[in-house]
Amino acid sequence: MGITIKELAKLCNVSPGTVDRALNNRYGISGKTKERILKVAKEHHYRPDARAQSLVRGKTMTLGIVLFDLYNRSFAQMMNAIEKEARKDGYHVNLVLTDKSPEDEKKCIEQLISQKVDGIVLFSVNKGEGFADYLASLSTPIVTLSNYIADSLDFVGIRDRVAMKEAVDSAVQLGYEKIIYICPPLRFYKHSNIYTQTERYEGCLESLRAANLLEAHQLITDPDYLTALDPLSFEEKRTAIVCSCDYYALEILKRFKETNLIVGQDVGLVGFDNIDTLQYVEPALNTVSFDLEGMGSEAIRLLLNRIETDRAPIKKLLSHQLIRGASL
Repeated sequence: MGITIKELAKLCNVSPGTVDRALNNRYGISGKTKERILKVAKEHHYRPDARAQSLVRGKTMTLGIVLFDLYNRSFAQMMNAIEKEARKDGYHVNLVLTDKSPEDEKKCIEQLISQKVDGIVLFSVNKGEGFADYLASLSTPIVTLSNYIADSLDFVGIRDRVAMKEAVDSAVQLGYEKIIYICPPLRFYKHSNIYTQTERYEGCLESLRAANLLEAHQLITDPDYLTALDPLSFEEKRTAIVCSCDYYALEILKRFKETNLIVGQDVGLVGFDNIDTLQYVEPALNTVSFDLEGMGSEAIRLLLNRIETDRAPIKKLLSHQLIRGASL
């Protein structure tokens, strides 16, 4: 067990209040006395009692982060930024993963609440007015990320529908006559919050309607989308495969290399997210870029502001950019 403030005070022949002022850089103590106390504290490996500090502050200085998983590199990039931004203000983060289960998500939220986190960043798979009411009943500041739930909650995202429309428009403008859209999460649209994925698919449909190509498109929601692609022919019509995230596009690119299909010539390929690992990929992938790290940082800034301020909910939409690679 480490040394306590009372023990430090006894060693330094001062009051516990003086030790507290030295350790927390408060006024009311001479520089010489402060230096001596800090020296003794270091020599005896003093560590502050987080539980005691939380009682004094009325905060635990912890934030809960609820994500699906970390398989998709975009989530890992956002998580790195979230932790870094929180640490700037002295907060620690407690990450829980739901594996896209609505039931497990609620259990994770309850666990964070029981640990008395000061606020939660939530990438939700739950949806609806009932769930929004449940979150409100927790009396804990919450910021939602990417998957919109309700106007009553802070939200950070991008204009997914507009961004995907621009991505599909770019393929149509290059003469592609058929679009195959890959999005396995869409099979859960009745049961889970897939707001981001739904918005992206709607953007794809808007582009195809405008180009009179709606009937020439194909939607694949099978989780084994690689096998679903195997029997398809790309010879009759010039075809582009549009993926709702870069992860799917990279898997398809790997499969096509194995089967000697040349991406950018035999078939087009488009991703979404512009994850950092794309810099190592050839041909360069056409994709949609937005600031993944900035999204995570913005979520934390909104949450910390929400913790300190009783204000109206804020909807923050970050900008995006179409990246023209060599895969179309």
